Amino acid sequence: MKIAQVSPLFESVPPKLYGGTERVVSYLTEELVRLGHEVTLFASGDSITGAELVPCVPRALRLDDAVRDPWSHHILQLERVRQRAAEFDIIHYHVDYLHFPALRGAAHKTVTTLHGRLDLPDLVPLYREFDDMPVVSISNAQRAPLPFANWVGTVYHGLPANLCRYTETPQGDYFAFLGRISPEKRVDRAIEIARRAGVRLRIAAKVDAADRTYYRERIEPLLRQPGIEYIGEIGEHEKSEFLGNARALLFPIDWPEPFGLVMIEAMSCGTPVIAWPCGSVPEVMEHGTSGYVVSSIEEAVEAVGKIDQLPRRKVREYFERRFSARRMAEDYLRIYRRLLGEPLPADRDTTPARVYRVA
Repeated sequence: MKIAQVSPLFESVPPKLYGGTERVVSYLTEELVRLGHEVTLFASGDSITGAELVPCVPRALRLDDAVRDPWSHHILQLERVRQRAAEFDIIHYHVDYLHFPALRGAAHKTVTTLHGRLDLPDLVPLYREFDDMPVVSISNAQRAPLPFANWVGTVYHGLPANLCRYTETPQGDYFAFLGRISPEKRVDRAIEIARRAGVRLRIAAKVDAADRTYYRERIEPLLRQPGIEYIGEIGEHEKSEFLGNARALLFPIDWPEPFGLVMIEAMSCGTPVIAWPCGSVPEVMEHGTSGYVVSSIEEAVEAVGKIDQLPRRKVREYFERRFSARRMAEDYLRIYRRLLGEPLPADRDTTPARVYRVA
């Protein structure tokens, strides 16, 4: 199958540092190549891939201080895709809805994975207008605000099996927080949990420009407490050691999380997760197997006290069973084939958790 993958240009594929969407695009692209498909990746020029790379900007926009209008580069990217559209059997977009008006006439050979939150009122009229565009959710919870959209599947993210090293015995006596420092990610909760439980917390997180005031006024004073260490943003090659040597990952979010890639990154290391039941968390987590799902600081502190009772091998096995890159790629291939009207392989199920209607 000839497949185009269209990635955001804010980060490279894979990203050098933080970047969940571009990271998933990389895992999917490389797995599709390994499965023998002819894949073309439209991304930044500093991307690394086994597919044919079409560089739409020289380097990731977030790392280019000269960029003032990132959307102009994305519009040019979409025009390059449009010019080559006839070459592909399927075009898989990861850029939200930017391409909807230009490619509506070719909706039958496109699919769009929505990677962000969908509970914004502004999105309702947009997705009502473009209810013929096939879209994929990354959790069933994500799609709840837009039940009328043309959902053709839910595909959970997956990671390469050898991406993160399984760690049977963590060497660091600490709990981890990994991601962004922002109001909805609730690093303040993680700090409070660590303080009450009397455990060490290491925080590896980026601070976006929009959250700098929040960081400076609300979070920076909390980092001065004993046992709290902020190490800044880390890259892909550092995650395995950081997560693998943690006793657990704290994921105390306060928003409708579409997926939460860091949860499965931790699980792939064998590291259990303590998480709030927001958005996708009840779908991604299995309480008592991959960690604990809690609803209060008190419950989280209690979970900290019993986290070492969970066998890390069972956490890793749970990851392997549900969140491999191969499973993710096969689920997307089923959706591609359905959109193209091709027969589906008989060795995979078609339960509603994976495949929905196709317009």
